[in-house]
Amino acid sequence: MPRCRGFFRRLSSSGFRPTTPWFNGVRRLGQHLEMEFVAALRGSLDENKPSLFEVLAEQQLAGLLPPTVRYLLTIATQRHPRYLLRILNSFDELYSLSMLLVERHYLRTRGGSFTDHFYGLKREKAVTAEIPRASIAAPRLVSDALKLTTADVWKNLAVIVGLPYLKRKLDESYDINAPRALLGSAYTRMPDNPSLRDRFLHYYRWFLRNIYPSVNAAYYFSLLAFNMAYLFDRSSYHSPFMWLIGSRLRRMTRTDYLAIESLLERPKSSARPGPRSIFSPSELGSRALSGLSMLLPMSIFALKFLEWWHQSDFAKQLSRKAAEHVDLPPPILPGSRSGCEGALDSGADAANQKVPSEKSPGQKSSGDESHDEIPAQDAPIATPSMLPIHVVRVPKDTSACPICRDDIITPTACQTGIVYCYSCIHRWVEGIHPKQENFIQHRAGQWESGRGRCAVTGRRVLGGTEGLRRIII
Repeated sequence: MPRCRGFFRRLSSSGFRPTTPWFNGVRRLGQHLEMEFVAALRGSLDENKPSLFEVLAEQQLAGLLPPTVRYLLTIATQRHPRYLLRILNSFDELYSLSMLLVERHYLRTRGGSFTDHFYGLKREKAVTAEIPRASIAAPRLVSDALKLTTADVWKNLAVIVGLPYLKRKLDESYDINAPRALLGSAYTRMPDNPSLRDRFLHYYRWFLRNIYPSVNAAYYFSLLAFNMAYLFDRSSYHSPFMWLIGSRLRRMTRTDYLAIESLLERPKSSARPGPRSIFSPSELGSRALSGLSMLLPMSIFALKFLEWWHQSDFAKQLSRKAAEHVDLPPPILPGSRSGCEGALDSGADAANQKVPSEKSPGQKSSGDESHDEIPAQDAPIATPSMLPIHVVRVPKDTSACPICRDDIITPTACQTGIVYCYSCIHRWVEGIHPKQENFIQHRAGQWESGRGRCAVTGRRVLGGTEGLRRIII
């Protein structure tokens, strides 16, 4: 630094000024070098190359689709097992076949996979050197030259659909067969007189136990190496499999979007208007597959909304407010017994009473009606009105319905655990059963009819008729 200061002092003492032609030439040379450096720096930044975070987000979304569809199918299978159980058992194969059709459609029409198009990405052929000037001057020609051919489409389908399917099957087989080695050599050795199938299974399980862990580790290490090289702009491929098939991910440009719009409008202009052109299988299939791009964000929003709904305090407060308006089971006043207890005791005492031997079907005598009725001192008491609740006694025959006293038809359980005929308990909870109407006809304002309550205990049925459950025997 002292030498430099002395040099500039000598320059100033010798009459050197910044306005001299020599200094102006040096300044122009510095400005030119600076502009060249900035241009080179800008040239190294590819605007159409997606960042690693965009690529990882696309891969994460593609990995979440199979478990999400499987979960929804599992819920539907619980309600309709007869029709959906076989589909659930062959989920991996059916899902791969369906995604093969979807991905092939998107690769041919959009230039990328289903999840690539959602993030605004596309797949194109890899080039040895970038041609930014040609991309600016003739973007349509460059896009057509780098467009995926039929062979490239099938190569990408093998990476998008075939590789994840093979990985899922190997992982499932490893989780099932790897613990067999812990049970002893009897579970891992070759069986006596093995068939061809036994030999294949034996060597396949040996491969899963001894070689597949190393293969799996090499798979993830290769992905990590390519991701790091892609992050620091040392490679144009984010995956070793994309390098093998010679394809790369790029951002979609305005030219790509215009090409997609022209492709969608071409069948409309060429087809003759009419029901045949609208409802043709090819047109309907293309519209259905193209509509998946709109269905995906809507389903993601719905799942996120349901996740927020079940985890937020707002849903809990709303359910708590709704539960405040539900009448809880009535308390038992001191000195009184519940309807069920009184019914059991009275039913035991009724064994000593004499039942008429002859009775026409569908007609009851006065003795039966008085036998079914429970006095007010033994009936349960309603909380708001403090009135006794009309209930029936438990029949002596447990296979009979407590309301109609006949054999149970379409057995239906109440929330209290008592089984009735479906029509009887449904009308009783609705408050329109003939026995209720006849009983309350001359006792209005003195008794409660039992509407919305169990016919034996008098307890409130939460949800009304929705709280009834049919029993499949």
